[in-house]
Amino acid sequence: MHMVSRSTSDYERARLAGVGCCVEPAFWSGTDKQHAESFFDYFEQIIDFETKRAERAAGIDHYVVVGLEPKEANYPEMAERVMDRLPEYLDRDPVVGIGEIGLDQGTEEEEHAFRRQLRMAEERELPVMIHTPHTSKPEGTERLVEMIKEEDVTEERIVIDHNTENTIDISLRTDCWIGFTLYPGKIDDETTIDLLEEYGTDKMLLNSAADWDPSDPLAVPKARDKMLDRGWDREEVKKVVYDNPRTFFSQSPNFDYEV
Repeated sequence: MHMVSRSTSDYERARLAGVGCCVEPAFWSGTDKQHAESFFDYFEQIIDFETKRAERAAGIDHYVVVGLEPKEANYPEMAERVMDRLPEYLDRDPVVGIGEIGLDQGTEEEEHAFRRQLRMAEERELPVMIHTPHTSKPEGTERLVEMIKEEDVTEERIVIDHNTENTIDISLRTDCWIGFTLYPGKIDDETTIDLLEEYGTDKMLLNSAADWDPSDPLAVPKARDKMLDRGWDREEVKKVVYDNPRTFFSQSPNFDYEV
């Protein structure tokens, strides 16, 4: 969830809906950043202020993944400066991985930034959150999988996110985890639940896209309730919304959430 774009009451509502922990990935902030320092200020904001705000507002444990988002990898000089300093943020206490990284337009600059950050995560044995592109999604996902294979990184520490019915078969060719972002225009909860019923729940995660456009920080708890309404076993629902994400992020030494 991109909680930097949400109000304090969203934290309170999330807690009432049963959310005790959230992981906020660094993402595109609505306009392209023009200076590397803008990234550093943004990283500080989500690492420090948002972590404190989540605890203060609702008693929610707040973790962060940081990285150079693909859209802004297309400013090579700025991108290199951001990636040069990324390691110092990866050592910070609430940071549990690298992300969102991946592809937007599929440019050479995006591929370079993706590979560099993928290697950075591998060296530090950190989880990685991958952003699949909004346009030409199957082709973009194919390319991401190719690069993961070429870099020979640990696939079990990677979640390929924003999957749809058009990409799940591509993502499943890997040992990566599979993420579904419940978001208008990406994939709705009914379609996601259909896919979980078809493909099973192993290594499957649900995410709320809580950003600047119409979106819902409560998308995951609502999907949880729909799964139960559709007759899912409670333990199987818990596996998707709690056990799987906890197992994935527990691969980071900084993640220590306990109910």
